[in-house]
Amino acid sequence: MTESSRHLLDPELLPLVDNLPPFSVNDDNLDAMRGREVVTGDPGSRGVSRDEVTFSSADGTEISALLYTPEAGAGPRPGYLHIHGGGYVMGSALGSDINNINVVSKLGAVVLSVDYRLAPETSIPGPLEDCYAALAWLFGNADHLQIDTTRIGIGGESAGGGLAAALAILARDRGEYPLCHQHLTYPMLDDTTGSPENPGDPLVGEFVWTRASNKYGWESYLGDAEPVAPQVPARLEDFSGLPHTWLSTATLDLFRDENITYAKELMRAGIVTDLIVYPGACHGFQMLPGTRVQKRYARDHLYGLAEGLGVELES
Repeated sequence: MTESSRHLLDPELLPLVDNLPPFSVNDDNLDAMRGREVVTGDPGSRGVSRDEVTFSSADGTEISALLYTPEAGAGPRPGYLHIHGGGYVMGSALGSDINNINVVSKLGAVVLSVDYRLAPETSIPGPLEDCYAALAWLFGNADHLQIDTTRIGIGGESAGGGLAAALAILARDRGEYPLCHQHLTYPMLDDTTGSPENPGDPLVGEFVWTRASNKYGWESYLGDAEPVAPQVPARLEDFSGLPHTWLSTATLDLFRDENITYAKELMRAGIVTDLIVYPGACHGFQMLPGTRVQKRYARDHLYGLAEGLGVELES
């Protein structure tokens, strides 16, 4: 990092970066990072039911997920598979509880949030196969949940966005579960980002998720495997046949350029793609409530997901 990008940061986000100083995730602090407390919502107050479900992954491992369903109304309704972030090495489905409750409450969708296995304990293909098993469960239970299988989408943030992009590729290639939409918030797509071969813009990646953390996350996730698509979406050569896409990133996020490049490749392949770049924002910017950019993101995220899932929202 040749110079600080602090002067480019939206002033409203300074409390976020001051409370989350630069850190590097590694073997020594991973347990502590995973042990951070998460804030959960009150689904009942929003007319939402939250239950835990389990299913088997490709290797027979039992995987759990949180199922959010509307308490009122009847189908057919859309389904959304949410995949949490955390650099492939941390995070949980419960950490996205408030956002997933909001999606169900506002869109009337059924949301399944999967607790895929984390690296380095489980490297590829395990985490992606866990997500594929979650998608299979959602399709397999569509009738019971009153889900319209023509309106099932997937999405996530950071590593969750990377897994969602990988899952969209895998679902396309296997041809079992057609997706109508992928919803990607600063997805983690390219294992070379921030490396000596691809250092990128020195003004990105200073805050929250750094080059050092990115190196650890990708090395943990890849293990001994070759970095190829679908597990590394940025290495994809054929973008045809992928679903309608909403992709957002931020001007100071380490993933900014790989995100823009990925969106351009989707557009070049004729995929309807909505790309949003939030100025003055960094990785995790939406975690600080009440800022103008967070409010804009919340609105864009919800309306973009509504469009992708075929839901009419009042303006």
